[in-house]
Amino acid sequence: MSITTEEVQFQSGGERCSGTLFLPESDSSPFPAVVLAHGFTATRRDGLPAFAERFAGEGFAALTFDYRGFGDSEGSERQVLEIDRELEDVGAAIDFIRSRAGIDPDRVALWGTSLGGGLAFETAAKDPALTCVIAQVPFSDGFSMLGAVPPLAAARLTARAVKDKIAARLGRSRVLIPAAGPPGSLAAMSSADALPGFQSITPPDSSHENRVSAAVTLDILKWRPGRRAATISSPLLVQVADRDLDTPPAPAAKAAGLAPKCETRHYDCGHFDVYNPPWFDQVVSDQIAFLRRHLS
Repeated sequence: MSITTEEVQFQSGGERCSGTLFLPESDSSPFPAVVLAHGFTATRRDGLPAFAERFAGEGFAALTFDYRGFGDSEGSERQVLEIDRELEDVGAAIDFIRSRAGIDPDRVALWGTSLGGGLAFETAAKDPALTCVIAQVPFSDGFSMLGAVPPLAAARLTARAVKDKIAARLGRSRVLIPAAGPPGSLAAMSSADALPGFQSITPPDSSHENRVSAAVTLDILKWRPGRRAATISSPLLVQVADRDLDTPPAPAAKAAGLAPKCETRHYDCGHFDVYNPPWFDQVVSDQIAFLRRHLS
């Protein structure tokens, strides 16, 4: 099926979010729709178009968007990641697609990847009207990541994070660190595949910046969105990468076990492999099959 794309905008917290709407070229509107929530510091052009194009080719409208402060969206504080603000952006994206002409507001799915998977858990727990939910290699439990960073690197990160929190409280310029870096470096993500993984999903036209507010490295440790899975009433698909070095697979599988209407798929791959061949085809095929069962 042929598809078209349209650049769109919607409001969240009084600021503009920029998005791309992928639409099937078909006379069968109103279309069911999928809202795609990306991961840590990523923009809508980083790895998401391939998923959105496949969904639109199957007859589902698909919305990708940039969180405030990232990509093309507004935000006076650039590269500042706050969980509550991104949750607000996800909710605003869902409200936007439900109000859009040509979209069936009663057939809307939420898709979240990595940190966006955690946002999907939280959002779905509060929004039982979602038709179904997909959490791809989801961030599920920050507490489980304690000890993953070597002590010296953890101490340096903590010092930067405290400085950033003080700067935020005093209204000063935020303290930024690399979002991804090599093992042992002063970066929010420093697994062996973090930096090459980001590079593998970032195309030449991306506005992605490898920087993020340091305070998030403390905030994310106390965020445990997987616990909300027990209260998700919508059908849920959780996709776990069993060799994931960035969002631990065990907490994701545990979250899946809590959800009353959950299907779980395991893949013998790493975190960023799900965006790239050969694993992409299997991962997205499982998602399309799930969407056909619940959204068509």
